[in-house]
Amino acid sequence: MLDFAIFAVTFLLALVAAVLYLYPASRQAAGIPGITPTDEKDGNLPDIVNNGSLHEFLVNLHERYGPVVSFWFGRRPVVSLGTVNVLKQHINPNKTLDPFETMLKSLLRYQSGGGNVSENYTRKKLYENGVTDSLQSNFALLLKLSEELLNKWLSYPESQHIPLCQHMLGFAMKSVTQMVMGSTFEDDQEVIRFQKNHGTVWSEIGKGFLDGSLDESTTRKKQYEDALMQLESILKKIIKERKGKNISQRIFIDSLVQGNLNDQQILEDSMIFSLASCIITAKLCTWAICFLTTSEEVQKKLYEEIDQVFGKGPITPEKMEQLRYCRQVLCETVRTAKLTPVSARLQDIEGKIDKFIIPRETLVLYALGVVLQDPSTWPSPYKFDPDRFNDESVMNTFSLLGFSGTQECSELRFAYMVTTVLLSVLVRRLHLLPVEGQVIETKYELVTSSKEEAWITVSKR
Repeated sequence: MLDFAIFAVTFLLALVAAVLYLYPASRQAAGIPGITPTDEKDGNLPDIVNNGSLHEFLVNLHERYGPVVSFWFGRRPVVSLGTVNVLKQHINPNKTLDPFETMLKSLLRYQSGGGNVSENYTRKKLYENGVTDSLQSNFALLLKLSEELLNKWLSYPESQHIPLCQHMLGFAMKSVTQMVMGSTFEDDQEVIRFQKNHGTVWSEIGKGFLDGSLDESTTRKKQYEDALMQLESILKKIIKERKGKNISQRIFIDSLVQGNLNDQQILEDSMIFSLASCIITAKLCTWAICFLTTSEEVQKKLYEEIDQVFGKGPITPEKMEQLRYCRQVLCETVRTAKLTPVSARLQDIEGKIDKFIIPRETLVLYALGVVLQDPSTWPSPYKFDPDRFNDESVMNTFSLLGFSGTQECSELRFAYMVTTVLLSVLVRRLHLLPVEGQVIETKYELVTSSKEEAWITVSKR
């Protein structure tokens, strides 16, 4: 279903990379409105770069040409869909391959996956079970890590500026590594080592491979290969340790180990999940707190729900299910931040959207960032308003887009739960406050982030 120092057009490049050489180039855009290539070799890549990001390019393109548009990547036409109506015509709810996972596997040059429908469904269920089991088994750990962060913030003077992005990345790394890969990461030094290797790999899998710069730098290429090798070595060791053992403290990897997967599939799926979960969790936590600091009314309503559900008692997994408004806050965070602004699929067979024919093997982008700010679907689209998700039809639309329900990717589901626990702990004890005069600019990549550090302050309730 879903990044930092990555080239602005990574998502498009990554998705095309998987198919670019598999099929002959076409010069036919099937009569779909759009723009002609700016460059014979690169197509509209210069236009994307000039706009600042693929998302911003698509916003302009859809404003000019409507809900179904075309442009060019190299010599290949690409179709983008930019409203809920046209997405409904294209999205197949029975699709089980996650485009985010597929893209990362392509960039990492992994080979497993892409099996038949039955195999893909089985692996999706393994992911779902792995998320559920790891969250249930490690709830006390997640609560402990959240409370550690709370106590750290409580120790600060009220005027102290807190680097939110830095703290959320650290929290995500500590929580995700232990819940996905186990007790090895109880050691802070192991977490720091993982974070360093994760950063090296994540910054290169997009930019370095696809713009050719990685191959041109012997030093960078060696750093990338060493980092990936270290991550894989850790995972192989953990997988070997977990095999054949009935361990009560379940982690995500256990579900894969106990499934009908070979060692390479387990390694690759574990790598993808750990890479993506850390980033998505960190950014969801960051944006949720950012928006709460700028909306006193929303924060007050969230506090009242947390107080009503838990009172003076402990935070428990059973009661977490009652935090309906908190889930609305997180859904609205994903929407307002446009957390993952673009998704895509390769057209399996010739299809039709409105009056337009989409040829087989065309790359079709889902311009989710465009859809999420469409005023015809979301009244006052730039306003942070969790109450909009009181409407069941709005939640159904959100599910259609892959941000909730059966189409929700496992990494996002994991991030929702981790962020819910963190917010329950923090908002229960703290007022989250903005830094006066701060303007947070957005960087649109695979996962949306702030261009610079986001600063907040806190005060005790």
